[in-house]
Amino acid sequence: MAKTIVPSKTCFRGDPSLGRRKGRPPGRTQPLRKSLTLFPGWAVFLLLFALSGPVHPQTPLPPFFLMGDGCLHLIEVKTGQEARVDLRLPDGSINETALTEVDRVFGFIPQWEGDHISLRLLFMMDYFSDLVAPGKPIFLTSGYRSPEYNAALRKAGGNVARTSTHMDGLAADFYIEGVEGKDLWEIIRRARCCGVGHYGGKEIHLDAARPRFWEAATSGTGGSESEYNRRVVLTTDRDRYRSGERLRLALASVSHFGFGVRSQAVLAADGEGLTEVRPIPIAVPAGPECLPILDRAASRRLELILPADLPVGRYRLRLDFCQRPFEEMPKQVFSNPIEVSNGS
Repeated sequence: MAKTIVPSKTCFRGDPSLGRRKGRPPGRTQPLRKSLTLFPGWAVFLLLFALSGPVHPQTPLPPFFLMGDGCLHLIEVKTGQEARVDLRLPDGSINETALTEVDRVFGFIPQWEGDHISLRLLFMMDYFSDLVAPGKPIFLTSGYRSPEYNAALRKAGGNVARTSTHMDGLAADFYIEGVEGKDLWEIIRRARCCGVGHYGGKEIHLDAARPRFWEAATSGTGGSESEYNRRVVLTTDRDRYRSGERLRLALASVSHFGFGVRSQAVLAADGEGLTEVRPIPIAVPAGPECLPILDRAASRRLELILPADLPVGRYRLRLDFCQRPFEEMPKQVFSNPIEVSNGS
């Protein structure tokens, strides 16, 4: 598995309004050793004790398997919207202010507090751009698409999938100046992390759905393979969790709404056979046995809490469908892999 790139610099130093990590405040400060001589012995002991322990009881986990340095510079080609952000705060947690800026550039309108363009997508863009062109801006040619806009592009003859992950906030089409699209496509394809497409030229498509790859001749966007919810995808909001933490599931690439999911997800051990570990209630245990998924908002907000006694390991979540409107629709779907560590 690819390693997380550890941040080594302050993002966009000199612009304090862009969610960057703050360096040492301006002004002269005394060296710690010299300052300690001004304190009595007991005060020195207390100071060193305070400095030796963490400020918070737990350090946030790196939320994704693929993460760059957290610095992202986006430019939307059509609108000219631009954002230079640091996706993480100094303590490693997610920078909500930065995500709001990214949503603006992507043209994404949140439906509830904490709703954003896929974090997994953003950190993958960060990771791969750091590999091939660190510090260079990413030129976004297509970010979020409303279902209406996606349908209009298809009607106009665009190479656009009916169940495009752009409608789920999971995809971006982009290029980086000086980087060949085919070369970047090959790098991402070999990582087997996600969906990546190349239609020629310097631009690529990247999405946070299941691993797959295609070129213009093999895209299949004009076909009917995704009809009847045959290609529905299940994703988690992060890759890494602690036991006892809240987890959000989202369904994507849905062709038709008006189906249901069982009110209990199933946790399975990742690996051959996907051995069932235990059921986990979705939302509230007293809810209906078959939870209705009537629209895109409902499909993207299925929450559960991981058991506090869950052993450390690698898992996947399974959703079982109910009230399936089509025989062709699968009976169940598995999520991407997640890693769970000890919550204590």
